[in-house]
Amino acid sequence: MELTFTMTPREYDESDARIRPSRSTRPRSKDRPSHSDAILALVTTVDRGRQTCITDDGVIITAMRARELGPKSVVVGDQVSIVGDISGSEGSLARIVAVTERRNSLSRTVDDAAQVERTIVANIDQLVIVVAAANPEPRRGLIDRFLVSAFTEGIVPKIVVTKTDVTTVPEFLAEYADLDIEIIHTAIKSESREKDLEKLHQVLDGKISVLVGHSGVGKSTLINALVPDADRMTGDVNAATGRGRHTSSSAIALPLMSSSTQLADGWIIDTPGIRAFGLSHIDNQRIVDAFNDLSEVAANCLSNCSHSESSCKLDAWAAPGGTINPHRSARLASLRSLLAVKESAPVTTED
Repeated sequence: MELTFTMTPREYDESDARIRPSRSTRPRSKDRPSHSDAILALVTTVDRGRQTCITDDGVIITAMRARELGPKSVVVGDQVSIVGDISGSEGSLARIVAVTERRNSLSRTVDDAAQVERTIVANIDQLVIVVAAANPEPRRGLIDRFLVSAFTEGIVPKIVVTKTDVTTVPEFLAEYADLDIEIIHTAIKSESREKDLEKLHQVLDGKISVLVGHSGVGKSTLINALVPDADRMTGDVNAATGRGRHTSSSAIALPLMSSSTQLADGWIIDTPGIRAFGLSHIDNQRIVDAFNDLSEVAANCLSNCSHSESSCKLDAWAAPGGTINPHRSARLASLRSLLAVKESAPVTTED
């Protein structure tokens, strides 16, 4: 007897559906810790993913950034919130979980064609522009770039001229005094050196100051004189190129000690020597506004004036009565050089 089987279509239900298990069995939560136990600290160095911070009580802590802050979110001068091991003992590692809102910052692009803005330091009171009387020669253009950054961020600029006992100070540097910028002269080896350093100490007293300038102008030498335990490496200027050798690889904040109480009475931030200071991240109008001796005149120009046309009101300002004023002409040339090299492409902030 032959048996015949009849196949009927199978009906599927939800129990047949295969669900791929999650890669992680740990449930995700939108809740984030409040970090109510976090303490505040000042960032003094940033080096290869580690930040050195100091608390109000003087405890020095090594910390890493929380991942959500991003790799370039913390710079020297930042006030940060720290959790974890805050003992400051050797081998301990804390975590930075928040950065307090900055009141200002010093940023630059590598050059005027660069597209990425890099923040160097934050929360500073004074921008101390260090130039040498010679070797290397001071450059008006670089000084003006620093001043633009200072004025646009509400930072008080100062100019320190080093090596004044080696050669005569270039005359054009005195012109900045007309802009109410304090200029301090410092010698290398002459009898006036101690008096010069005392004057500079008074200028820095009670402030957070960042020193900027070309390699070889003497920033590290100044800091070693003002902060005896700093031990900053110094270098010579190449006689063939006139350029200094980089001796500082990253920014570092050092406490300025009071000569009377031997307590911290301000901070000096040393920065690597630079050869270019791009301003691509600052729009043209802010650059014009930073030249406060020109900005009022420029405000009377036509709305679409690029300040390079023959009809620009600034030409008459630079040559009153048809006679060229050397100081005003140099200031106008500096402004126009900064406006001329600006790129129209937008600049992004480095994360």
